[in-house]
Amino acid sequence: MPNALQDREIAYVTSAAEASEVTSQLIGRCEVVPQGDLEEFHCAVNGISLIDVTMAYVDFAVATDVVLHSSADCYLVHMTTSGEAEVTVDGSTTELSAFFALVVSPGSSLRLHLGHDSPQMVIRIERDAVERTLSRLLGRSLDAPIIFETTGDLTTHEASRWTSALNMLSAEVIDAGSLVRKGIGAGALEDFIVSTLLYVHRSNYSEDLRAEHGPSGRAAVRRSIEYIDQHLAEPITMADLASWSGMSVRSIQAGFREDLGTSPTAFILERRLQETRRALMTATREDRVSVTDVATRWGFSHLGSFSVRYRKRFGESPSQTLRR
Repeated sequence: MPNALQDREIAYVTSAAEASEVTSQLIGRCEVVPQGDLEEFHCAVNGISLIDVTMAYVDFAVATDVVLHSSADCYLVHMTTSGEAEVTVDGSTTELSAFFALVVSPGSSLRLHLGHDSPQMVIRIERDAVERTLSRLLGRSLDAPIIFETTGDLTTHEASRWTSALNMLSAEVIDAGSLVRKGIGAGALEDFIVSTLLYVHRSNYSEDLRAEHGPSGRAAVRRSIEYIDQHLAEPITMADLASWSGMSVRSIQAGFREDLGTSPTAFILERRLQETRRALMTATREDRVSVTDVATRWGFSHLGSFSVRYRKRFGESPSQTLRR
């Protein structure tokens, strides 16, 4: 088990029914079926969650089948830290090991067979975070769900970047003096992890993402997003975007509508809501921040309308997020 998760026990159960319930909470609706000695069987889960990324270590001790009926609304990366495993998808079976990872897209179904003493490192990334990051990298809205290839080679030079991203996450979690432990930088670290996954593991968007010309989308949109990223906490007008991009207001509005399916104003609002959520989720008790403080910092002057928008977007009130 990684040192970062040693003291992060989430669950320890000894029955298959309890193991199914615990595992379902992490990866989606599934059934855990022990294949080895039931007296040795257990389900031990250690993990840590940031905002949209969860790193978990799952160990069943004995040979076990995990029948995933429908994966959660997230992307899952399973890595066999020792021992052997295999996955069966649509009747086709592929061997897994410390050299090959399993990548599961939302709503997938499969059977994962784990050998004796074959624990799994599972990285869970919420779907919205992956889609939001890819849309930003491409400079346009997505025209189809992101579907990753089922398995990936961890021995390639590109894959070493994924390993580096996870090592950075582990280092931040284990170091009591790290910025993440102080509630700073979790969003940036998650963005690095998500971006790395998108670049190193093949999906139906890989060709677009790796195109030599870089992010697609018209110049008016790319340059406007540049300005928005740099001045998100400040008042932003259409005149500001036009001046920065060297484009007319009409071109910018048309670009956002056609490439992103939204308006510049709605785009800015969404980005500010996301940053507000990050700030609320990473705030510690020692920070002594309030919802009003965070909302004001990201440009929301009317707390009532902000709360309504926030609840509509995330399904909970800002104060509920802060109390997590």
